[in-house]
Amino acid sequence: MKQRAGFGTLGLLAGVAFAAGFPVHAHHSFGATYNLKTEITLQGKLVQFMFRNPHSFVHVEVPDEQGAVHRWSVEWSAAGALTRQGVDRGTLRVGDEVTITAYPSRTPGEFRAQMLTLRRPLDGLTWGERSGEVVD
Repeated sequence: MKQRAGFGTLGLLAGVAFAAGFPVHAHHSFGATYNLKTEITLQGKLVQFMFRNPHSFVHVEVPDEQGAVHRWSVEWSAAGALTRQGVDRGTLRVGDEVTITAYPSRTPGEFRAQMLTLRRPLDGLTWGERSGEVVD
């Protein structure tokens, strides 16, 4: 005698098939992506500020020791967290000269880092050093 699949089983299968159609956004490990034992300092001109979730990014053009300019992608906190810390979409502008301390990428030659601090010498704006990391 054949058994028929119950509505519960069919519902489960339909749910799995439906969910499989959505992209999965995995959260990466900062320790796997960045060298958390090394800090670097980047001084350069802001060329893009991406204020978004799950992480914001700043892109900075930074000259190296030989004078070649490289575009660094610096990963920052989520937009919601930054807003609570005094940062909004208008805090940084293209052309701002900034100094950033960061953890560099673990991949050699990759111009990517995780933000630790940000300073804008023109007006003294600072962010970082934990405990609220509030913009001054």
